[in-house]
Amino acid sequence: MARGLAGGYAHRTLFDGLDLTVAPGDVIGVVGVNGAGKSTLLKILAGELAAQAGSLSLAPVDAFVGWLPQEHTPVEGETIGRYVARRTGVAEASARLDEASTALADAADPAPGSADPADEYSTALDRWLASGAADLDERLPAVLADLGLAANLSVDSPMTSLSGGQRARVALAALLCSRFDIVFLDEPTNDLDLDGLARLEAFVQGLRGGVVLVSHDREFLARSVTRVLELDLAQRTNRVYGGGYEAYLEERATVRRQAREDYEEFATKKADLVGRARTQREWSSKGVRNAMRKAPDNDKIRRRASSESSEKQAQKVRQMESRIARLDEVEEPRKEWKLEFTIGEAPRSSAVVATLNEAVVRQGGFVLGPVSLQIDAGERIGITGPNGAGKSTLLRLLLGDLGPDAGSASLGSSVAIGRIDQARTLLTGSAPLADAFEELVPECTASEVRTLLAKFGLKADHVPRPLDELSPGERTRAGLALLQARGVNVLALDEPTNHLDLEAIEQLEQALEVYVGTLLLVTHDRRMLENVRLDRRWHVDAGRVADRIV
Repeated sequence: MARGLAGGYAHRTLFDGLDLTVAPGDVIGVVGVNGAGKSTLLKILAGELAAQAGSLSLAPVDAFVGWLPQEHTPVEGETIGRYVARRTGVAEASARLDEASTALADAADPAPGSADPADEYSTALDRWLASGAADLDERLPAVLADLGLAANLSVDSPMTSLSGGQRARVALAALLCSRFDIVFLDEPTNDLDLDGLARLEAFVQGLRGGVVLVSHDREFLARSVTRVLELDLAQRTNRVYGGGYEAYLEERATVRRQAREDYEEFATKKADLVGRARTQREWSSKGVRNAMRKAPDNDKIRRRASSESSEKQAQKVRQMESRIARLDEVEEPRKEWKLEFTIGEAPRSSAVVATLNEAVVRQGGFVLGPVSLQIDAGERIGITGPNGAGKSTLLRLLLGDLGPDAGSASLGSSVAIGRIDQARTLLTGSAPLADAFEELVPECTASEVRTLLAKFGLKADHVPRPLDELSPGERTRAGLALLQARGVNVLALDEPTNHLDLEAIEQLEQALEVYVGTLLLVTHDRRMLENVRLDRRWHVDAGRVADRIV
């Protein structure tokens, strides 16, 4: 339970006055633009970060709390088994039990007022059992096999050797093996394929404890959450909406419309009263001037009448000003920052953009192909399939980044490619964002680059930072800015919604709607597949490609 919670970083407060109760069976989705404080809130709720104000309480006080942030860089030397033990809390529970065992074995009679080693051991043992440590070694291999990971990997395989999709499934395995009473999940859907998403949904819906999660996947939110907590950065407010994600969208639209109508009604009424008060003051001043000019000094009756008339006008002015002062002030809703952009267009490419003829790519034990495909100019193709099936390899083969081991692959003429790859590798390294961006678009001045980046929410405090210090969401927005700055006629997007907030995803969909070039879209985002206009669907599975017209 959270009461009056405030959080932020340095001297900046992102949210305050936040009240939230998480009951057994609750699945609460936290939404808001990037930078609104969603991850900060999860850290505070999980006890990983101190709140600026407010209080937190657990019932029972020894509830087993899980905090699972989205991890992007594997820990050097960590195996799958050790990763899962760490993520499930088993490693920490085991370490505490070992410490308590040692203390108990070495303990003499405890001093008065000091902790009893036997009690400490009992508490550590209870936590160890609650974490599921007793049978994790037996459960984990079965879970990995069920997720399709056991064929080429074992619990001793290093995490650094895994692909992005494999790491996502191991992260899912850790979640499936966990025994938390309440769990906080930050972007758990990133990099999961459709099967992984279905398993995650089933897991979340089946938990007896509570869940608080941050996700950009609209379909996952619609299927999973029971309530929505919105952190509104523009209005500096937070609000809990009941009834699930779709109900939240409807109620939010109503709330925002009502707030705008309330302000406009207040502003109209105040403007009317202010105008009438101004008119009354002008009449009062004019009456006094006329009385002084027209009335002879010896005409006491006319002077008295004019004075009384002026006093009446002044009284009306005071009454009008009093009515203005009694108005309940309604604050104007602040305009939200929105990512609004278009994709820069290049002259049309050749009629045939790319061709594969019995192309085969071999990577270790994986084989893609043989594949025979042709992409014509202006075609819009959605590419789906499970993780590890070869989607990203197929993209690299089509775009000329990778040569076939057999067969042939050719790229058309006048092809101007714009891309966002799954790892966002185009914008990585130690160079400052502004400098790296200027090198990629030399036709733009430094001022134009900064203006463009600011349009994508990357402002003065972002541009001097090294690329590797930017968050994945910030690098994604920089990649979108690059698409606007460059002219492209072939657009290749590999999981573009990862790390984007919900509003930015919707803006991306709108930009794709008016884009007229060739589109290759790899995504597991089910809403995006529904919303973006496509001509064909390629389904990649086990190195084979099935082509169908939409």
